[in-house]
Amino acid sequence: MAKLSLGIDCGSTTVKGALYDGEKILETMIVPTGARPAQRMKEIYDKLYSEEVGYIVTTGYGRELLPEANKKVTEITCHARGAYFLGGGVSGLVDIGGQDSKAVLLDGKGNVQDFLMNDKCAAGTGRFVEMMCRILECDRDELDSFEQKEQIEITSMCTVFAESEIISMLANGAERGDIALGVIRSICRRTAIFASKLPMNGKVFFSGGLARYESFRSRLEEALDKPVVTHPQSQLCGAIGAAVIGYDFMKRAEKK
Repeated sequence: MAKLSLGIDCGSTTVKGALYDGEKILETMIVPTGARPAQRMKEIYDKLYSEEVGYIVTTGYGRELLPEANKKVTEITCHARGAYFLGGGVSGLVDIGGQDSKAVLLDGKGNVQDFLMNDKCAAGTGRFVEMMCRILECDRDELDSFEQKEQIEITSMCTVFAESEIISMLANGAERGDIALGVIRSICRRTAIFASKLPMNGKVFFSGGLARYESFRSRLEEALDKPVVTHPQSQLCGAIGAAVIGYDFMKRAEKK
Protein backbone atom coordinates (compact mmCIF):
# COMPACT_ATOMS: atom_id res chain seq x y z
CA MET A 1 0.00 0.00 0.00
CA ALA A 2 1.25 3.46 -0.92
CA LYS A 3 2.53 5.43 2.04
CA LEU A 4 3.84 8.69 0.60
CA SER A 5 2.68 11.71 -1.36
CA LEU A 6 4.77 13.97 -3.58
CA GLY A 7 4.20 17.69 -4.08
CA ILE A 8 5.94 19.67 -6.82
CA ASP A 9 5.73 23.46 -7.07
CA CYS A 10 6.94 24.95 -10.36
CA GLY A 11 7.57 28.66 -9.81
CA SER A 12 9.09 31.33 -12.01
CA THR A 13 12.52 31.10 -10.37
CA THR A 14 12.76 27.63 -8.83
CA VAL A 15 11.01 24.27 -8.88
CA LYS A 16 10.52 22.67 -5.49
CA GLY A 17 9.61 19.12 -4.48
CA ALA A 18 8.54 17.62 -1.14
CA LEU A 19 7.92 14.04 -0.05
CA TYR A 20 5.42 13.54 2.80
CA ASP A 21 4.50 10.48 4.90
CA GLY A 22 1.41 11.85 6.66
CA GLU A 23 3.36 13.24 9.62
CA LYS A 24 6.59 14.77 8.43
CA ILE A 25 8.45 15.90 5.35
CA LEU A 26 10.93 13.17 4.47
CA GLU A 27 12.87 14.73 1.62
CA THR A 28 12.92 17.94 -0.38
CA MET A 29 14.58 19.24 -3.52
CA ILE A 30 15.02 22.66 -5.18
CA VAL A 31 16.31 23.31 -8.70
CA PRO A 32 16.35 26.49 -10.84
CA THR A 33 13.40 26.69 -13.22
CA GLY A 34 15.44 28.07 -16.11
CA ALA A 35 14.08 27.88 -19.65
CA ARG A 36 12.82 24.27 -19.34
CA PRO A 37 10.32 24.08 -16.47
CA ALA A 38 8.86 20.75 -17.64
CA GLN A 39 12.33 19.20 -17.65
CA ARG A 40 13.05 20.54 -14.17
CA MET A 41 9.77 19.11 -12.85
CA LYS A 42 10.63 15.73 -14.36
CA GLU A 43 14.06 15.96 -12.73
CA ILE A 44 12.44 16.33 -9.31
CA TYR A 45 9.90 13.61 -10.09
CA ASP A 46 12.67 11.17 -11.09
CA LYS A 47 14.63 11.95 -7.93
CA LEU A 48 11.80 11.76 -5.38
CA TYR A 49 9.40 9.24 -6.89
CA SER A 50 9.35 5.62 -5.73
CA GLU A 51 6.82 2.79 -5.60
CA GLU A 52 5.80 4.03 -2.16
CA VAL A 53 4.43 7.28 -3.65
CA GLY A 54 0.69 6.94 -4.11
CA TYR A 55 -0.32 10.45 -5.09
CA ILE A 56 1.32 13.38 -6.86
CA VAL A 57 0.06 16.99 -6.76
CA THR A 58 1.58 19.78 -8.83
CA THR A 59 1.13 23.50 -8.30
CA GLY A 60 2.56 26.82 -9.45
CA TYR A 61 2.90 28.31 -12.92
CA GLY A 62 3.99 25.00 -14.44
CA ARG A 63 1.52 22.72 -12.72
CA GLU A 64 0.16 21.42 -16.05
CA LEU A 65 3.59 20.27 -17.27
CA LEU A 66 4.00 16.94 -15.46
CA PRO A 67 1.91 14.15 -17.07
CA GLU A 68 2.45 11.86 -14.08
CA ALA A 69 0.57 14.19 -11.70
CA ASN A 70 -2.68 12.90 -10.21
CA LYS A 71 -4.01 16.38 -9.56
CA LYS A 72 -3.15 20.02 -10.28
CA VAL A 73 -3.98 22.46 -7.46
CA THR A 74 -3.70 26.25 -7.45
CA GLU A 75 -0.69 27.77 -5.73
CA ILE A 76 -2.91 29.82 -3.40
CA THR A 77 -4.46 26.66 -1.95
CA CYS A 78 -1.12 24.86 -1.69
CA HIS A 79 0.69 27.79 -0.09
CA ALA A 80 -2.12 28.13 2.46
CA ARG A 81 -1.91 24.47 3.44
CA GLY A 82 1.88 24.61 3.54
CA ALA A 83 1.84 27.70 5.77
CA TYR A 84 -0.59 26.03 8.16
CA PHE A 85 1.58 22.90 8.25
CA LEU A 86 4.83 24.80 8.88
CA GLY A 87 3.55 27.71 10.94
CA GLY A 88 0.84 26.23 13.12
CA GLY A 89 -1.96 28.57 14.15
CA VAL A 90 -1.38 31.42 11.72
CA SER A 91 -4.14 33.74 10.55
CA GLY A 92 -2.63 34.50 7.20
CA LEU A 93 0.21 34.15 4.77
CA VAL A 94 2.43 36.58 2.90
CA ASP A 95 4.46 35.08 0.07
CA ILE A 96 7.04 37.05 -1.91
CA GLY A 97 7.93 35.04 -4.97
CA GLY A 98 10.17 35.53 -7.95
CA GLN A 99 7.68 37.51 -9.99
CA ASP A 100 4.59 37.95 -7.83
CA SER A 101 3.47 38.42 -4.25
CA LYS A 102 0.49 36.89 -2.48
CA ALA A 103 -1.47 37.57 0.68
CA VAL A 104 -3.82 34.84 1.89
CA LEU A 105 -6.35 34.86 4.73
CA LEU A 106 -6.70 31.46 6.45
CA ASP A 107 -9.37 29.88 8.59
CA GLY A 108 -8.58 27.76 11.66
CA LYS A 109 -7.85 24.67 9.55
CA GLY A 110 -5.54 26.16 6.97
CA ASN A 111 -8.20 26.69 4.32
CA VAL A 112 -8.30 29.80 2.13
CA GLN A 113 -10.88 32.39 3.15
CA ASP A 114 -9.71 35.17 0.86
CA PHE A 115 -6.59 36.19 -1.04
CA LEU A 116 -4.96 38.98 -2.99
CA MET A 117 -2.29 38.60 -5.64
CA ASN A 118 0.07 41.07 -7.28
CA ASP A 119 1.48 39.66 -10.52
CA LYS A 120 1.44 42.83 -12.65
CA CYS A 121 4.56 44.57 -11.34
CA ALA A 122 8.08 43.35 -10.51
CA ALA A 123 8.38 45.81 -7.61
CA GLY A 124 8.22 44.03 -4.28
CA THR A 125 9.25 40.63 -5.71
CA GLY A 126 12.38 38.53 -5.92
CA ARG A 127 13.15 40.05 -9.33
CA PHE A 128 13.39 43.47 -7.70
CA VAL A 129 15.85 42.11 -5.13
CA GLU A 130 17.93 40.48 -7.87
CA MET A 131 18.19 43.87 -9.59
CA MET A 132 19.32 45.51 -6.34
CA CYS A 133 21.95 42.83 -5.61
CA ARG A 134 23.32 43.07 -9.13
CA ILE A 135 23.83 46.83 -8.88
CA LEU A 136 25.23 46.65 -5.34
CA GLU A 137 27.48 43.73 -6.32
CA CYS A 138 26.35 41.65 -3.36
CA ASP A 139 25.01 38.16 -2.84
CA ARG A 140 21.62 37.63 -1.21
CA ASP A 141 23.35 35.87 1.66
CA GLU A 142 25.00 39.18 2.55
CA LEU A 143 21.66 40.87 3.23
CA ASP A 144 21.53 39.85 6.89
CA SER A 145 25.10 41.03 7.48
CA PHE A 146 24.51 44.64 6.45
CA GLU A 147 24.30 47.22 9.20
CA GLN A 148 22.37 50.38 8.52
CA LYS A 149 24.12 53.56 9.61
CA GLU A 150 21.75 55.94 7.91
CA GLN A 151 18.11 55.35 7.02
CA ILE A 152 17.67 55.71 3.27
CA GLU A 153 14.27 55.92 1.62
CA ILE A 154 13.80 54.47 -1.85
CA THR A 155 11.17 56.64 -3.51
CA SER A 156 10.85 54.70 -6.78
CA MET A 157 9.26 51.26 -6.71
CA CYS A 158 9.25 50.92 -10.48
CA THR A 159 12.16 48.60 -11.25
CA VAL A 160 13.58 50.84 -13.99
CA PHE A 161 13.43 54.07 -11.97
CA ALA A 162 14.63 52.37 -8.78
CA GLU A 163 17.71 51.12 -10.63
CA SER A 164 18.57 54.68 -11.63
CA GLU A 165 17.93 55.90 -8.08
CA ILE A 166 20.25 53.28 -6.58
CA ILE A 167 23.01 54.10 -9.08
CA SER A 168 22.68 57.80 -8.20
CA MET A 169 22.92 57.01 -4.47
CA LEU A 170 26.11 55.03 -5.02
CA ALA A 171 27.56 57.87 -7.08
CA ASN A 172 26.82 60.23 -4.18
CA GLY A 173 28.74 58.03 -1.75
CA ALA A 174 25.91 56.17 0.00
CA GLU A 175 26.85 52.92 1.76
CA ARG A 176 25.77 49.65 0.14
CA GLY A 177 24.23 48.42 3.38
CA ASP A 178 22.19 51.60 3.82
CA ILE A 179 20.84 51.28 0.28
CA ALA A 180 20.11 47.55 0.58
CA LEU A 181 18.18 47.91 3.82
CA GLY A 182 16.36 50.93 2.41
CA VAL A 183 15.21 48.80 -0.52
CA ILE A 184 14.17 45.97 1.80
CA ARG A 185 12.16 48.37 3.95
CA SER A 186 10.44 49.77 0.85
CA ILE A 187 9.55 46.27 -0.39
CA CYS A 188 8.18 45.26 3.01
CA ARG A 189 6.18 48.47 3.37
CA ARG A 190 4.67 48.01 -0.09
CA THR A 191 3.86 44.37 0.69
CA ALA A 192 2.28 45.30 4.02
CA ILE A 193 -0.02 47.90 2.41
CA PHE A 194 -1.12 45.21 -0.04
CA ALA A 195 -1.54 42.47 2.61
CA SER A 196 -3.32 44.71 5.14
CA LYS A 197 -6.39 44.77 2.91
CA LEU A 198 -7.14 41.34 4.37
CA PRO A 199 -8.25 41.11 8.04
CA MET A 200 -5.37 39.03 9.41
CA ASN A 201 -5.80 39.22 13.17
CA GLY A 202 -3.05 36.95 14.44
CA LYS A 203 0.36 35.63 13.46
CA VAL A 204 1.29 35.89 9.81
CA PHE A 205 3.43 33.28 8.07
CA PHE A 206 6.08 34.62 5.69
CA SER A 207 7.00 32.27 2.83
CA GLY A 208 9.07 32.40 -0.34
CA GLY A 209 12.80 32.64 -0.93
CA LEU A 210 13.12 36.01 0.80
CA ALA A 211 11.70 34.58 4.03
CA ARG A 212 15.13 33.04 4.65
CA TYR A 213 16.47 36.47 5.60
CA GLU A 214 15.88 38.02 9.01
CA SER A 215 16.33 41.47 7.47
CA PHE A 216 13.12 40.86 5.48
CA ARG A 217 11.17 39.08 8.24
CA SER A 218 11.82 41.77 10.85
CA ARG A 219 10.98 44.67 8.53
CA LEU A 220 7.82 42.94 7.30
CA GLU A 221 6.78 42.43 10.93
CA GLU A 222 7.42 46.12 11.58
CA ALA A 223 5.43 47.19 8.52
CA LEU A 224 2.48 44.86 9.24
CA ASP A 225 2.53 45.60 13.00
CA LYS A 226 1.78 41.91 13.58
CA PRO A 227 3.91 38.92 14.62
CA VAL A 228 5.51 37.44 11.51
CA VAL A 229 6.85 33.88 11.68
CA THR A 230 8.77 31.82 9.20
CA HIS A 231 10.41 28.40 8.97
CA PRO A 232 13.67 26.95 7.58
CA GLN A 233 11.54 25.30 4.86
CA SER A 234 9.51 28.41 4.05
CA GLN A 235 10.77 28.47 0.46
CA LEU A 236 9.20 25.01 0.03
CA CYS A 237 5.80 26.12 1.33
CA GLY A 238 3.92 25.48 -1.93
CA ALA A 239 5.45 22.06 -2.54
CA ILE A 240 4.85 21.02 1.08
CA GLY A 241 1.24 22.15 0.87
CA ALA A 242 0.82 20.20 -2.38
CA ALA A 243 2.24 17.08 -0.71
CA VAL A 244 -0.08 17.44 2.31
CA ILE A 245 -3.09 17.90 0.03
CA GLY A 246 -1.99 14.90 -2.03
CA TYR A 247 -1.77 12.73 1.08
CA ASP A 248 -5.34 13.67 2.02
CA PHE A 249 -6.58 12.75 -1.47
CA MET A 250 -4.71 9.44 -1.32
CA LYS A 251 -6.23 8.44 2.01
CA ARG A 252 -9.74 9.36 0.87
CA ALA A 253 -9.31 7.21 -2.25
CA GLU A 254 -8.15 4.26 -0.13
CA LYS A 255 -11.34 4.42 1.96
CA LYS A 256 -13.61 4.08 -1.08
